[in-house]
Amino acid sequence: MKRKRFIQLSSFATAGGLVLPWSCNPRKQNPQQIRSVQKNWAGNYTYTAPHFHEPSSLEEVQELVRNLDEQKALGSAHCFNDIADSPSNQISTRRLNRLVEVDKENKTVTVEAGTRYGDFAEALHEQGYALKNLASLPHISVAGACATATHGSGVRNGGLATQVVAVELVKPDGSLVTIDRSHPDFPAVVVGLGAFGIITKVSLEIEETYDVLQHVFLDLPFDVAVTQFDEIMSSGYSVSYFTNWMDNKVSEVWVKRRADDAGTELGGDFYGAKAATHNVHPVIEQSAESCSEQMGVPGPWYDRLPHFKMGFTPSTGAELQAEYFVPRENAADALMAFEKMKEEIFPHMFISEIRTVAADNFWMSPCYKKECVALHTTWKPKPKEVYALLPKIEAELAPYGVKPHWGKLFTLDAKVLQGRYEKHPEFLALAKAYDPDGKFKNGYLTRNIY
Repeated sequence: MKRKRFIQLSSFATAGGLVLPWSCNPRKQNPQQIRSVQKNWAGNYTYTAPHFHEPSSLEEVQELVRNLDEQKALGSAHCFNDIADSPSNQISTRRLNRLVEVDKENKTVTVEAGTRYGDFAEALHEQGYALKNLASLPHISVAGACATATHGSGVRNGGLATQVVAVELVKPDGSLVTIDRSHPDFPAVVVGLGAFGIITKVSLEIEETYDVLQHVFLDLPFDVAVTQFDEIMSSGYSVSYFTNWMDNKVSEVWVKRRADDAGTELGGDFYGAKAATHNVHPVIEQSAESCSEQMGVPGPWYDRLPHFKMGFTPSTGAELQAEYFVPRENAADALMAFEKMKEEIFPHMFISEIRTVAADNFWMSPCYKKECVALHTTWKPKPKEVYALLPKIEAELAPYGVKPHWGKLFTLDAKVLQGRYEKHPEFLALAKAYDPDGKFKNGYLTRNIY
């Protein structure tokens, strides 16, 4: 059944961002044109690439890559830094947005790289299939989300890249290569930060579709949130804390449980937190109209795993985001480190979200061979104040080997950052082998990787 689509305004988004919707069958245009994307969706970064290309076919991508020198792919423009910028050419994947194939025999779905999760999730469900997990918002491109190690939550759920079974990559000479799980370069290329070429298709692992029930609990005592972190985070398929760090409490705990593994009822008292009596927004003062259905009402995976409804878009996206990963074993210490800074950070933030992410094998993933807790903050659009706070937060989390989200704001020194990735030397060597002339290098890669 096709559900009614809404285009609605939400005051801000907490993670995994939205951009204005576009047609899945856009009118073909000249692949080089005046820029239609001047800024990222949040408006905090202005792209500097003077040339903007918007191909609508694989062949056009190959021709562009072959003939251009400095270049970079641009997906849904959700990143908050210059990772997708280029000194010369941006190649948008916005028009590469088709669901290519649902392979029922091999349990995979293949989509073009610019496809957003929200573009195909309902169609996948209608064919009886699902993805294992989604980010907090589904309006991010598949290739870009995987390339930056974007994630949802769940102690047994890896980042979105763990669903990838193969990618189709256009190399610097315009040639095409498919890299699947059997390929030795797979662990580097999938979370590749755009260093290897332009991904044009992604194949994802799927499973039989399932329903999810979502419950929200209010005012969890902070000491309980810390001391019983593992138990609470293991109480559902996907669990998130939302907090502004004040009043000695976690304001909301969102518990998402699969209907086929829901277990016992959670009840009205959850570790000292009380069950919400109506739908709520992660920022309790905000309207919950844009939020996915709560109150334990079962719904398909794509309508419950994200915090926000797929048809909703932000009004202006006027916000900043930063996120830091530490080993899950250090969760309590990391939470206390943030709490210690509450008076300093509270005036400049909207909300923090705390999630868990399972370990993976991607070389440049923050969760490489390590279960992690991810501490995300959505900041007010006050860059001066936020950039002054980030080094302090990074210093507080330094004893735990903190790593930032690649697509969000951070200030860590490159040498320190590189030293926290044991496979960085191999990643760099492979990137240079794929791209010896540096076609895909930009300021971001030069600063943080090269």
